Amino acid sequence: MTSTVLDLSVTTQGPAYPPSEIMDKDGNFVTIGRITRAGDDGTVTAAWGSELVAAYSELPPFGEFTPYRILRPLTAADDGMELYTLPLPLPCTNYPMLFAPEQRPDAHEVVRPSYPLHEVPIPDLREADGPRRRDPITLGQWRRARGQLEVTVTGEGRAAAFEFWFTGLIPDSVYTVMSLRQRDLDPAGPTRPGPLGVPNVFVADRGGAAHYRAELPDPFPDPGLPGANRVVNVVVLWMSYQQNYGGAIGHFGLGADIHAQLKLTGPSFHEFRTSA
Repeated sequence: MTSTVLDLSVTTQGPAYPPSEIMDKDGNFVTIGRITRAGDDGTVTAAWGSELVAAYSELPPFGEFTPYRILRPLTAADDGMELYTLPLPLPCTNYPMLFAPEQRPDAHEVVRPSYPLHEVPIPDLREADGPRRRDPITLGQWRRARGQLEVTVTGEGRAAAFEFWFTGLIPDSVYTVMSLRQRDLDPAGPTRPGPLGVPNVFVADRGGAAHYRAELPDPFPDPGLPGANRVVNVVVLWMSYQQNYGGAIGHFGLGADIHAQLKLTGPSFHEFRTSA
C-alpha cells in the first residue's frame, strides 16, 4: 500500500484565466495563486502570490500567458474586503469548456451580474424553507481555510482513496471537490474537469470543519500509456449557489457558480501508479 499526506493551500484561482474565481466590489480579480509577470528577458513567469489584478488584464489565446495587470499586493489590511462572484458571461477567460453539457448546454449564453458571495440568489429559494443567513464573506475569512489530504493506493493497485480533513471553511456551506487531470488544460484538446467522486459534496459545520473521502478507479495510470489522463491536482470548491451538479463540477464554472478555495500549488502525485 502506497500513501502520502499533503497540505492544501488557500487559493482563489482555477486556471490562469480568469485570473481569479473571486472579485472585489469594483470588478477586479482577488487573486491568490500563480501570478503571471513579465520576466527581465521578456518572457512570462508565474509564481505563487496574492495580488489584486485589474479587470482589464490582457487575455491571451488558450494555452498562452501574458503578464497580469497588477494593481497592488493583497495584505492583512484587506482582511475586511467583501468578496464577490464573477459575472456571466465570464470576464477574461479563454477556457473553451462546457462544464455541464447535458444540464446546461446554453451556459455560454447566460447573462448574470456579479453578486456578493453571501447574496447569491439560491435557485427556487423560499424564505419559509429556512435559508441560513450569512454576513458578508470577507477575504480574511476566506484565507482562514486549511485542508489536509491523504492519498492511498488501494485495490491491489487498481484504485486510490482520497481522504480530506478541513478547518476554517465558510460555516454552514456546501462544498464540492473536483479532480484536475493532466489533459484538462491541454491546448491541443482539453478534457472536461470532473468530480472527485460522485457525489462529491460535503457541508462545512457551524465551526467551518468538515471531512470528505472518495475513491477513484485507476486515477494514476502510467503517463506513457496511450490516452493516459492522470489526476494531477484536487480543488476544493465553495459553491455559491449552494448546490451540487451530479457528474459536472458546475453549470458555469470558474467563478460564476464554483469558487476554488483550496488546492495543491502545482501538479502532484508523480510517485503513484495505478492500473485498470
